[in-house]
Amino acid sequence: MNSSTRATARTTWVAVRAMLLFTLVLGVGYTLVITGVGQLAFGAQANGSQLHDDGTSIGSSLIGQSFTDAEGNPLPEFFQSRPSAAGDGYDSGASSGSNRGPENPELVAAIDERRREVAELNGVSLAEVPADAVTASASGLDPHISPEYAALQVARVAEARGLAEADVRTLVAAHTTSPFLGFLGEASVNVLELNQALVEQQAPTTDTKER
Repeated sequence: MNSSTRATARTTWVAVRAMLLFTLVLGVGYTLVITGVGQLAFGAQANGSQLHDDGTSIGSSLIGQSFTDAEGNPLPEFFQSRPSAAGDGYDSGASSGSNRGPENPELVAAIDERRREVAELNGVSLAEVPADAVTASASGLDPHISPEYAALQVARVAEARGLAEADVRTLVAAHTTSPFLGFLGEASVNVLELNQALVEQQAPTTDTKER
């Protein structure tokens, strides 16, 4: 074996060892360290910001969902999310808006129909229905509604659950997020978190179950 061949072989072996080393350090070690830090310091976020009920995942606080019966009718005891154009509604595999312009006749008709349905469901006038109650978000997965839309639903939810309206308003206020830094974005209410709080508030205590 001449010197040129030996040099080539040595260089190749050095390159292979370097590749193996950096694969282990950066491809395996770094991944394990970052995963461990994420699980220890930000466990909820790292696992999809899931919410649980008795150990069962009921959804993610980052992805909206509908609160309807098998026929698609709104459940009066729950706060309703804004409409979704993602697939059949809140389909995380088909995230998108309707892509219809503001003068599209189908969109105008859909908004008019939604406005009538929301007004009828909540016993309010058409003029009181806010925009986010009748329009879908660009992603179709927005988990939030405006405080105005949440306030519109308080009386209906309170009546359906046999709760005082003041108590329901307190829950809404507790789950209303202010704009970031006080001026970026708008105040919003996470619908899934709010509905879970309603369920937990009315859940029987351990003592009650034992009786």
